[in-house]
Amino acid sequence: MSTEVRVPTLGESVTEATVATWFKKPGDAIEADEMLCELETDKVTVEVPAPAAGTLSEIVAAEGETVGVDALLATIAEGAAAPAPKANGGTSAPAPADDAGAEDLPVMVPTLGESVTEATVSTWFKQAGDKVERDEMLCELETDKVSVEVPAPASGVLKEILAAEGTTVEAGGQLAVLSSGERAAASATDDKHAAEASKGSSGKDVEDAPSARKLMAEKGLTAAEVTGSGRDGRIMKEDVLKAASAPKPAASRASEPSKPAAIPDAARAPIPAEDAEREERVKMTRLRQTIARRLKDAQNSAAMLTTYNEVDMSGVMALRKEYKDLFEKKHGVKLGFMSFFTKACCHALSEVPEVNAEIDGTDIVYKRFVHMGIAVGTPSGLVVPVLRNADSMSFAEIEKRIAEMGTRARDGKLSMAEMQGGTFTISNGGVYGSLMSSPILNPPQSGILGMHKIQDRPMVEGGQIVIRPMMYLALSYDHRIVDGKGAVTFLVRVKEALEDPRRLLMDL
Repeated sequence: MSTEVRVPTLGESVTEATVATWFKKPGDAIEADEMLCELETDKVTVEVPAPAAGTLSEIVAAEGETVGVDALLATIAEGAAAPAPKANGGTSAPAPADDAGAEDLPVMVPTLGESVTEATVSTWFKQAGDKVERDEMLCELETDKVSVEVPAPASGVLKEILAAEGTTVEAGGQLAVLSSGERAAASATDDKHAAEASKGSSGKDVEDAPSARKLMAEKGLTAAEVTGSGRDGRIMKEDVLKAASAPKPAASRASEPSKPAAIPDAARAPIPAEDAEREERVKMTRLRQTIARRLKDAQNSAAMLTTYNEVDMSGVMALRKEYKDLFEKKHGVKLGFMSFFTKACCHALSEVPEVNAEIDGTDIVYKRFVHMGIAVGTPSGLVVPVLRNADSMSFAEIEKRIAEMGTRARDGKLSMAEMQGGTFTISNGGVYGSLMSSPILNPPQSGILGMHKIQDRPMVEGGQIVIRPMMYLALSYDHRIVDGKGAVTFLVRVKEALEDPRRLLMDL
């Protein structure tokens, strides 16, 4: 008969926790009320006692896993555990059999997407020696555009990590070595506990919380710089946050000005020591590096020019106000401004096709379709998911697709295919309050429209001064294939379609 060990009540409004540490391993004999594991929530640390005496037969939720209230953590079997074999006795012969039962499997970099040849190892969710299950996430790779999770190819033990965090790896490269099989897992677990036991003689016999280790790496702190408040001095997440916010000792500050000299930067002028103490140096993500490189490449390669106009948004705002409730009721999505701008741009691109074209060597490639790029700001940087065949989509289809892509972009779930093949881009700086800007081209495209903030301004109509909701529009274009006449014509057609949305219905 077995007894279940479940997650206890965690407190008001707390619904989940992370398994921080297991104090026992499968096969260990335990007493009733003896501490089995420690759970970490957003606010507190919870110890889970054994509900009965017996043997810990199985751990269901490994360290680092997130569990909900009343979730199954482990099972306890009645009876005492079998005695462990002595390390230097006559039972050492079966050890080779353990090794023979294990098979080393390579953990490889998966396919990263079209034209993507390398990635950076951003996070390891497991450490060497940890037991893993098949398809459990081992690490996360960061490419120029998306994050890729790497699952375990089989159940077993993560034997060795070959590519540490921050390492750049190529598609098809090896990340780690996984020993498959239960024997390997059992052997690695024994080795890990033996190592922890020997580590205890040096002053610390418990492992820090996984979330604390990750946060220490992000903050650039070592375990020696953090005072643990957990069981037996174990470092918790809140301990790292407290250490990161605490002022650094004067002695360590005095040594900091010498650090920049170790990594010379010819682009930077010397700075006073008192300013260096208040600086923070953070490595650019691959996405940010790619954004910087592509924007600079656009400036260097294209003959970029920007033309401006302004549009009276009264017509669009009145139409949207009149039909937004009916639109949402029928289509299940809100009627925004982006569908009007997308439709207006598709209409203008049909009249000025060179804005929808690109240069390929000495050829101009005209696109007889519109794959509209919609620039989206995310916590990691700017990404441009592509609305394919936007010229053949309805208002409702455009709004649904933009909402879906925006959510996926902010969650970092866009695939490479969803961000490739755009022929024209719309960027809306108005959502951040921008009144006027000059957008930069997204190569190899030849045009990008910049939307801005809607602001009431006095306008002259029929000799009278009236207040109208106005928006500045900016079209940046590649002057190598788009003449000034074509660029101005395009922007005027967009303006006309927005000021009188009926023109879109009549194809005028």
